[in-house]
Amino acid sequence: MIEVRRSGDRYRGGEPAAGIESLHAFSFGAHYDPDNLRFGAILACNEERLAPGRGFDEHPHSHTEIVTWVVEGELTHRDSTGHASLVRPGDVQHLSAAGGVRHVERNDGDTPLVFVQMWLAPLTPGGDPSYEVVHGIADSTPYAVPGAGALLHVRRLAPGERAALPDAPHLYVHVVRGETGLGQELLGPGDSARVTGETDLAAAATGGGPAELLVWEMTGPPQG
Repeated sequence: MIEVRRSGDRYRGGEPAAGIESLHAFSFGAHYDPDNLRFGAILACNEERLAPGRGFDEHPHSHTEIVTWVVEGELTHRDSTGHASLVRPGDVQHLSAAGGVRHVERNDGDTPLVFVQMWLAPLTPGGDPSYEVVHGIADSTPYAVPGAGALLHVRRLAPGERAALPDAPHLYVHVVRGETGLGQELLGPGDSARVTGETDLAAAATGGGPAELLVWEMTGPPQG
């Protein structure tokens, strides 16, 4: 089964007047939807847009695996365990909040910042927080989040190119840019698909230009 969620149906949040715009694909904060709390391990998929000089002041997280993909600009990250880094397009950032951590996320550059941040539920709560950035991850190298029983695949497709997607109990596909054919469905930027029980599935860049996808392969206990 492929369930498509459209970009325009995401919940709008943030503080646009303060240069912070948020689009939430799942129930989030004040936007509570009991029928859209999670899919597999995924609890949130937020597209964040920060104007230059704007950002999120120090705030806490716990019992969450947080993975961030920068689309445009440069993300400044600092956390309470002493990590400080710049995250750029093509980098995967992973903050395992574990028993508790605080962090700051800002756009300290002079151009707009756009990033997609995904929150996953851990298989086992608690533990010590950890942090990692993989710079310039390759399409052929999935990024493992073992604490959530999940793998992130980045797919950058040339015009007309097709790519096989993994067979898994649950797949979550988020279109970062371009137009993508998935089975009989056509997805555009910001659209997502929740895939259950499909095999031999492929994605194709169908809009005459390149496409970029984030694909979560979830191998942990199926929930959602």
